[in-house]
Amino acid sequence: MLEHGASPPAGDSDPRPPSSGGLATRLMRRKPVERLVAEGGQGEGGTLRRSMGMWQLTMISIGATLGTGIFVVLGEAVPDAGPAVILAFVIAGVTALFSALSYAELAGSIPVSGSSYSYAYATLGELVAWVCGWCLILEYGVSVAAVAVGWGQYLNELLNGVFGVTIPDALSQPPGDGGIFNLPALLVVLLAMVFLLGGAKESARANTIMVVVKIAALLLFCGVAVQGVRSGNYANFFPMGMAGVSAAGATLFFSYIGFDAASTAGEEAKDPQRDLPRAIMLSLVIVTALYCLVAAIAVGAMPWQRFEGSEAALAGIMKAVTGQSWWAVLLAFGAVVAIASVVLTVLYGQTRILFAMSRDGLVPKVFSKVHPKSGAPRANTVLVSLFCGVLAAAVPLGELADATSIGTLFAFALVNIAVIVLRRTRPDMPRSFRTPLSPLFPAIGFLLCVYMMGSLGTVTWMVFGVWMVVGLVFYFGYGLRRSRLATAEK
Repeated sequence: MLEHGASPPAGDSDPRPPSSGGLATRLMRRKPVERLVAEGGQGEGGTLRRSMGMWQLTMISIGATLGTGIFVVLGEAVPDAGPAVILAFVIAGVTALFSALSYAELAGSIPVSGSSYSYAYATLGELVAWVCGWCLILEYGVSVAAVAVGWGQYLNELLNGVFGVTIPDALSQPPGDGGIFNLPALLVVLLAMVFLLGGAKESARANTIMVVVKIAALLLFCGVAVQGVRSGNYANFFPMGMAGVSAAGATLFFSYIGFDAASTAGEEAKDPQRDLPRAIMLSLVIVTALYCLVAAIAVGAMPWQRFEGSEAALAGIMKAVTGQSWWAVLLAFGAVVAIASVVLTVLYGQTRILFAMSRDGLVPKVFSKVHPKSGAPRANTVLVSLFCGVLAAAVPLGELADATSIGTLFAFALVNIAVIVLRRTRPDMPRSFRTPLSPLFPAIGFLLCVYMMGSLGTVTWMVFGVWMVVGLVFYFGYGLRRSRLATAEK
């Protein structure tokens, strides 16, 4: 792999079609891997700083993945699978693993900020890369807003438990749910913005602290709830058969979304070729192990039939085991920290993807301006934060939140294809990590993503379709003519 800033060796770069070709040729132009790597960190007026090691990168992926899902998801999954929900978590983790392997290979081979957008640009062409980047903007942007919306609810639980006060519904609930303006949602996004403006190193430090706190909260649950485990609760392990386990696995898969967040830090990692693949795989292993441990103890401590409709199953279990209600306050604190960590890491990923797209000329250059003192894209961070904060606080999201799933799965599918294409077009390119049994594993990853996309609702597909139309209008009206790859070819 080339060192940062090095020139590609003669004859070892991807062939670039001339810009004088037809529209189809222009849409399929690819950005050479060597050029992607050589441009790493370079922005308008400054460069991103390489300050993160494998530990910080792993914490970014865990921070984006380990959110409130585990605090509430058992109430949805256990009724489908019974005690076999433990196996469902494993199945969902293995499903995510196939795409994670592809991400690990490309993150080590093309260590840049654009994540799957940049991988698609190097392998599938500019139009596909734009579509992928546009999907990521949908995924990250709506995800930040949707996650931030729930922060006020957990904050109210914490405030009520500690101080006996709550924020009025008008200022703490999303519009459409009895609220007018969700002030806590805006505040948590602005808090994340403050950390991001300080630079990647400071943001990574804050995220690491939050990740440790929320892991500690889940381990605390395990330590307390294990006292209530009864072997009889595991007796009927497959009450709904394997069909129920599969249904629960599909629900739980979305608890794993976020493991790819480390790939957006490719230009701020100290040794990206070595550390990015390790961080992606390690974060998935840690999250899967933690999910399975919590699930195993939860279904052992409470009969699976009682999980139906329980959104606060973990708090209920701790109260039942100890007879004390203040354990719910501790879990509310863990959830508040968990949401803040997700907002921080996902907002970070959003800004870095826009940074890469801006550097390529596909979105306005303001998103690639880097502050020389902090090494952070400050204007980008402020614009994205304000947009996501207002979206969370003032716009009824409803089923729009499900659009994050389809955007993620679409990006995952393209990454699996990109691995196969790059293996064929650049078989001799150095790779610090290689996906086993390629092209079989990437093909399985692609098919699993397509299957998951097919399970999403009609409204989600309609939102996705409208978003794609808007994106294509923007690309043909702005990005196609301003693409820096086209400029370089003239």
